[in-house]
Amino acid sequence: MTVPPAALPALLPLAPRYHARVWGGDRLAPPVGGTPIGEAWIADGRSVVTDGPLAGQTVEGLMRAHPQDLLGRDGEPDAGFPLLLKLLDCRDWLSVQVHPNDAQARAMVGPGERGKTEAWHFLHVEPGAELLAGVTPGTTPEALAGAIRHGGILDVSERARPEVGDTLFIPAGTLHALGPGLLLYEVQQASDTTYRVYDWDRPASAGRALHLEESVAVTRADLRGDWHAAAQTGGVGTLVSCPEFTLVGARGGEQVDLRGSFGLVTVVEGALTLHAAGQTLEVGTFGTVLVPASAGAVTLTGNGRALIARP
Repeated sequence: MTVPPAALPALLPLAPRYHARVWGGDRLAPPVGGTPIGEAWIADGRSVVTDGPLAGQTVEGLMRAHPQDLLGRDGEPDAGFPLLLKLLDCRDWLSVQVHPNDAQARAMVGPGERGKTEAWHFLHVEPGAELLAGVTPGTTPEALAGAIRHGGILDVSERARPEVGDTLFIPAGTLHALGPGLLLYEVQQASDTTYRVYDWDRPASAGRALHLEESVAVTRADLRGDWHAAAQTGGVGTLVSCPEFTLVGARGGEQVDLRGSFGLVTVVEGALTLHAAGQTLEVGTFGTVLVPASAGAVTLTGNGRALIARP
């Protein structure tokens, strides 16, 4: 549907889309067809506005109708919406996987494809919950390639135990897997290119195939992710800053300058009221709001905490 050339509201609440996963849990939504929900896609180009004069419109439609107002002066609407935000509820191990960078994605998948750099922020961690992030120090590229090809990847994978409020930056090329007992927020480049190295001996299927040679080509032995501990950040301030995105944590009483780009505000604790360009919106836990670049800044009030992602 074509969006009329009217003024773009400063606060655009978005509807989540839920995805069933074999490793999912019960904290996001009820199961679908007996399969638990593992992911809530809370913001991307296909997200639909839930309220206000543009209710029912998609982010992609708004981006085409209002490219500079939504994306900012440097935005490229023809390239598609650049970010994807998710909530993940893990009750079993996700596959051990890796993602290509932009250049590798264009060469291996096709022209115009994005790589996938991402970051995780942990919202709930059950006792003893673990993840894999990177390759054990001293592992050579040759040994890593052999482990990928011959089923020995767990022997060279680095294990870690996150804490609530920790943030882990996962650049493209980093081997990784989330374990049971984790609920987290993820910001990533808008790409679905995933190369599976190992899937915990689950039955193979077309949707869960392994990609061993692709994984050998893109996995780096020197990457183990970049931790930002909750004990140091308190979950506020700049948590990740990279060429692909910036992730900021903020509490009620703070203003976040969008610096010429859009912002995606997700309330992760309590409830907040958002104020931008003379508009106000109350947002509960896990609610996500798109704030266009034309708003300039967003102010948070109330007893809660939010994560704000922007390109």
